[in-house]
Order: sequence, then structure tokens, then C-alpha cells
Amino acid sequence: MQVQPHILVVDDDREIRTLLGRYLDGQGFRVSVAADRRECEQKLGAGQFDLLVLDVMLPDGSGLDICSGLRDRKPHMPVILLTALKEDVDRIIGLELGADDYLGKPFNPRELTARIRAVLRRSSPEDAPVAPRPRVYRFAGYRLEPDTRKVTDAHGVAVDLTGAEFDLLQVFLDRPGRLLSRDQLLDLTQGRERDPLDRSVDVLMSRLRRKFTETGDGPLFKTVRNGGYQLTARVETVEDHA
Repeated sequence: MQVQPHILVVDDDREIRTLLGRYLDGQGFRVSVAADRRECEQKLGAGQFDLLVLDVMLPDGSGLDICSGLRDRKPHMPVILLTALKEDVDRIIGLELGADDYLGKPFNPRELTARIRAVLRRSSPEDAPVAPRPRVYRFAGYRLEPDTRKVTDAHGVAVDLTGAEFDLLQVFLDRPGRLLSRDQLLDLTQGRERDPLDRSVDVLMSRLRRKFTETGDGPLFKTVRNGGYQLTARVETVEDHA
């Protein structure tokens, strides 16, 4: 029997909590809810969750602070932020803090469900078909293992990446040397079209650049004005015999 993913929904609006609890339960998820930061922290400390749906504005604090704290305590827990439709700054800060996706209010529960499923697929490699000898990518002294979603540097030290960062990096490794537009990157990583004001790809690229040092030939990623981004390093794909 397949285990139901456990979702924690944090929102101070009782109507939204009730609606999402019922709807997500009907979609095959196990759902817990919290009305504020205090209750959220209590439930995170007492239970295990597969994904957090988190409102940015809470009566006793900011959802952004919760998101920031999770990066240290539960770095692999996916987070989807709920933000006011016009609060672009909160969305950008949330992505910089490690959120995997965001959705502006008001929203359709069906769209949130689709986002949840997409994020869970990206963060659950064990559900993917297992190849006899999984491929390994080598680039600029780094090593990426798709089966374990692990990246290490030349000294074997792990590079800590969020699910969204890992997916974006692998898109580049699958297409070495290709110039990829923001629209292409968003479609390939999240399966959705980009809003004209959507800066999520730029934020993720900024985070990747901070985590990967320059190669001897310069920056690992190149920005092409009005074009997009390009991975400059040579990529080798080998079979993992380890």
C-alpha cells in the first residue's frame, strides 16, 4: 500500500485551512494544519512531514523566518510559499531562503495540488525508475549523482542544494553548452509558463552561482542578455560503478 504524503498547511485564515485540508485529503494526501508560527513549530517538532505549504504573513511572525530556520533543521523538506499576489519581494526573499515554489493569493486549489505533486516528484528520487548503473555527471571538478540527488566537489565534500537548485543544475548538465532562456528553464524544472514578473529562475541562478566556485576559465554559468543562461563547463556523463 502506497504511503500518503503528509502535508502541513500553515495559514491564519480558517476558511483557507479548512478548504485546503478537505481538498488535499480528497486528492490522496494526509493533511495537518496550523494557524500560526507557534503551532507550526510545535507540529514540525512533533511529527514528520513531506512538504510544507506556508503562508508568508502570519499573526505571530513571518513565514519567511520559518522557511529560513528550516534550512538548518530540515534542509530537505520542500516548501511552497503562499504570498499576496503583489508581494513580489516576499517571493524573491522566500526563494533565496530555499523555498521550492510559491503561489500568489487568491489561488485555485487544483493549481496548488499540481505544484505539490511536482515538488514531491522532484524531491523523491526513490520513486523514479532505478537504472542498473545510474549515470553520474562530472563537471568543473564536481560530481552529481541523480539517483541519490547528491553533489560533491573535488574533495568529496557535499554541496548542499535545495530540490529546486538541484533540478535546475541537472537541466544544464543534460544540455551542456546550450543557451537556455528563462521560459525554457521554468518549463523544464517546474512544468509551467513564466509570468512576465516571475524572477524565480534568476534567484535560483544567483543561488547556484554562490554555491559553485569559478572554473579556471571563468564563471561556471554565463548570462546572455535577453537570451538566458549557459553552462560553460565541459560535462562528462559516466556510469556509476561505485
